[in-house]
Amino acid sequence: MNETNFTENSYEQAIIALFEQMGYRYECGYDIERDPRNPLYEEVLMASLRRVNPGMTEYALGELVKQLKEIDGADLVAQNETFTDYLQNGIPVEDKIGGEYRTVNAQLIDYEHPEKNDFRIINQWTVEQFATKRCDLIVMVNGFPLVVMELKSPSNEGVGEDDAYNQIKAYQKQIPSLFVYNAFNVISDMLTTRAGTLTAKQERYMEWKTKDGEYESTTVADYTTFFQGIFQKARLLDLIQNFLCFDKADGKAWKILGAYHQYFAVNKALQRTFNAVKGDGKIGVFWHTQGSGKSFSMLFFTHLVIKHFAESTILVVTDRKDLDQQLYGQFGRCKEFLRTEPVNASSRSELIELLKNRQSGGIIFTTIQKFEEGNEPLSTRKNIIVMTDEAHRSQYGDEHWDTKTETMKKGQALKMREALPNASFIGFTGTPISNRDKDTTEVFGNYIDIYDMTQAVEDGATRPVYYESRVIKLDLDNDVVRQLDTEFNALLDAGATDEQVMRAQKDVSRLEQVLSND
Repeated sequence: MNETNFTENSYEQAIIALFEQMGYRYECGYDIERDPRNPLYEEVLMASLRRVNPGMTEYALGELVKQLKEIDGADLVAQNETFTDYLQNGIPVEDKIGGEYRTVNAQLIDYEHPEKNDFRIINQWTVEQFATKRCDLIVMVNGFPLVVMELKSPSNEGVGEDDAYNQIKAYQKQIPSLFVYNAFNVISDMLTTRAGTLTAKQERYMEWKTKDGEYESTTVADYTTFFQGIFQKARLLDLIQNFLCFDKADGKAWKILGAYHQYFAVNKALQRTFNAVKGDGKIGVFWHTQGSGKSFSMLFFTHLVIKHFAESTILVVTDRKDLDQQLYGQFGRCKEFLRTEPVNASSRSELIELLKNRQSGGIIFTTIQKFEEGNEPLSTRKNIIVMTDEAHRSQYGDEHWDTKTETMKKGQALKMREALPNASFIGFTGTPISNRDKDTTEVFGNYIDIYDMTQAVEDGATRPVYYESRVIKLDLDNDVVRQLDTEFNALLDAGATDEQVMRAQKDVSRLEQVLSND
C-alpha cells in the first residue's frame, strides 16, 4: 500500500472514530450481505420502521417499503424532493385492519426521540446501477443512505476537494438510485471539509465552523469541528427536518441546506419567541450581513414558527414594494416546505380583512407604510408574530419632522406596534442598527444573533468589498443656511418646542445625508 492510500485510509478511520464517539455504530460495507442494486440497508430499514411506527401491521409495512423503493419523479431531483417530503412529514400508506382499508401516515424518522433511531457510519458501500461504484463513507439513519462522503488524501497535493466534488457529481449520474435518498453530501481533503446538496454547485458547498453556535473567525475550521458540529444525532435530525427545502424557479428546483450561521441563529430566535409571546412581545433583532442568506433564514424561522405556534398568524413586513414582492416570491417558491400558501395584502383595507377573517394560521405579506394610514388598531389578537425585513431603515424615534407634510409625526415602527398592540415582533436586518435608532430596540428588543461582514467574508458567504479613500471638498451654501434658520424659527413661532426643533435640525444635518445629496 503506497503512502497516499495509507494516508487517505488513516483519515477515513479517524472520521469513523469520531462518529463512534458520537454514538454511531460502525460497519464495513464488505461485511454486509446485501444486493448492491438496492442502495437501502434493508435489514436495518425494516427493523427501524417497525420501531418508529409501533402498531403498524405487516401489510402496511410491506406497502410502505414498496413505495420507498418506487419513488416517482421526472428526474433525480424530483424523486429526491418527494423522498425529502416523506422524510420530513411522513408518508401516507394503506393499512388493512380487520378486513377494512384505511390510510395511515407512516414516519421514517422519530424526530421527537432521536435515541429511537438507528445511526450508522459505513465505509466501502457498493451500489450497482449504470456502473458499479464504492463510496468512501455513508451516514445511514434507519437504513437510509442520507449522507454520502467523498474523501481525498490530505498528503496528495495533486488531489483535493475539487476532485471530491467532481466524484460526487459523477456518482449522481452513474448510481442515481443512491441519491434518491440523499439529504446532503460531504467533500473533504482533511484541510477543507464542506457540505452541500445534490443540486449545489461547488462554491455553494459550505463549511461548518462551530460545535455549539459560537462563531469562530477563522478562514478554515478543523475537520473535527465540522463533523461534531453537524453530526451530533439530535442536530443532524433537526437539520434534516427543519433546514432542508426546495426553491423552485423557472422550471428548476434547487435543494437548499441551511448554513451553520443560519441554523444556530434561527434556533436562538425560536427560543426567544417562546419567551416573547408570554412576555413583552419583543423577540429581538436578527442581524446577518447582506449576502448571507437572510431570506432563507426568515424562511427557516417561519417554518419553525408554524410548527411550534400552529395557531399564530405570521405577518411579514417590508419597507419597499420591490422587497415585498421579492420576499413574497421566495416564500411562494418554497410553499411546500412551509405547508402554507402565503398571501399578499395590497392595501390597508385588505390587510384588515385578512387579519379579521382568520383567528389563527396563515402567512401575510405587507409593507410598513400601510400602518401610517390610520390610528385605530388593525387587530388586538395576541397570536400574531410580525417579521420585518430591513424595516428599521424607515423607523425613527417617537417623533420626527416630515418634510412633505411639514409636521412632526411618529415613526412607522411605533405606528405598527400601536396597530398590533398584542403581537410579538422580530426584526431581520443586513446592516447594524445605528446608536441613534432607539426605536428599533424599543419595538423589537435586543440582538438575537450577529453574523457580520467580517465573518461572512471569512466563510466565503459574502465577497469582500474594497474601497479607495478620497477627499471631497464641500462648501456650504450660505443662502440655504439662512433659509433653514428662517424655517426653524417659523417652527418655534408655530408652537414647536425647542427639543422638537433640535431633533429636526439633527435629521437634516447628518453628515451622511450631506455627502449623499446631489
